[in-house]
Amino acid sequence: MRKTLALAVMMLAMTPSRAQGGFDKSAVEIASEMMPGWNLGNTMEAAMTNGEGSAALFNNNGSIASETAWQSTKTTQEVIDFVKSCGFKSVRIPCAWVLGHITDASAYTIDPLWMARVKEVVDYCINDSLYVMLNDHWDGGWMENNIGAAGEAKEKNKAVLKAVWTQVANAFKDYDEHLVLAGLNEPAVEQQQLMDSLLEYEQLFVDVVRATGGNNAKRLLVVQGPSTDAEKTCNWMAGKMPQDPVGNKIGVEIHLYYPWNFWGMTEDADWGKMFYYWGEGNHQSGSDHNATYGEEADMTKLADRLKSMFVDKGIPVINGEYGVIWRKITGSGESQDKHNASIRHYYKFMNKLCMERGIVPMAWDTNSLGNNPMTIINRSDLSVYNPFMMEGIREAVREVASENVFRK
Repeated sequence: MRKTLALAVMMLAMTPSRAQGGFDKSAVEIASEMMPGWNLGNTMEAAMTNGEGSAALFNNNGSIASETAWQSTKTTQEVIDFVKSCGFKSVRIPCAWVLGHITDASAYTIDPLWMARVKEVVDYCINDSLYVMLNDHWDGGWMENNIGAAGEAKEKNKAVLKAVWTQVANAFKDYDEHLVLAGLNEPAVEQQQLMDSLLEYEQLFVDVVRATGGNNAKRLLVVQGPSTDAEKTCNWMAGKMPQDPVGNKIGVEIHLYYPWNFWGMTEDADWGKMFYYWGEGNHQSGSDHNATYGEEADMTKLADRLKSMFVDKGIPVINGEYGVIWRKITGSGESQDKHNASIRHYYKFMNKLCMERGIVPMAWDTNSLGNNPMTIINRSDLSVYNPFMMEGIREAVREVASENVFRK
């Protein structure tokens, strides 16, 4: 272990500078080059334990083995090469730091082996000239489930945030503008009175990263809306972004999983049924599984609000996660073809809707091939697992590119 640890430290020290480009682009310009994006989901944020709370936090039980705890494929340069070949321009890397990767709980020291592995995965993307958005994901919920903490608990949260982001920011301070740092994932803020606490944490994130200097002084940073909910973000966060000395290098993240009955519901309930069919022209005659809300008009209203309240003011919006589970349709009178068409249309509509408004769409991808998968790419054999999702994204990219909405 000592030999391995020394090797990891040496790797960190010898990592070549990634300062390949300038930092003259605005946040909106950078976002325009990140479209469309893809998530390396269920990978660097995975945990070796199913436990939650203090029992699973501030230890090193995960180490580098956790990368394949929730899916079985280790990330390689070839995997990222295939992602790029599919047409994606950016990769979001959800990442755990506190959950299973802390070697000194008193100082919140990140395992150097883990830091080296994360850098290796980031480098795969940078090697392909892809943008990378690296975050502190759910991470056992140490902060995201405790935004309203007070007193000593709040002070500890701030100390952990400062320690984690100081280490991460220092490790990546020489990387060029293709690396974007995102403070949290889905901070649980369901009441407006918690916004002051959320903004306090996010201001600390910005201050800590900027203080590390190097390229971090001008890097694009992303903060998260309340519960990354689009409506709450528009209602509670517009005009209340963290202060940043750079002036034009802050973005806001939302997650647009919508509507629930279509994207995630796996069995009918007494209050409503699963939506197999979504979008204009895709409803199945006689079926009670057609969408009854959350279709094109509803999504357009949300996207238009995000554009007017953030993008038009120079603050790009990152749709850091979106997706729909793909179902195997059974039952008399139901149609697998109509469901497949709905999936294709949803991914096309989502991407076109976002890209035309300066919102970066980043598809969630779990690399799971089991029941109800939200998987686009089969990483194990470097193939497109769900052609309906992939074709929808590609169609949107072609149409938006022909409109010259964003840079190719």
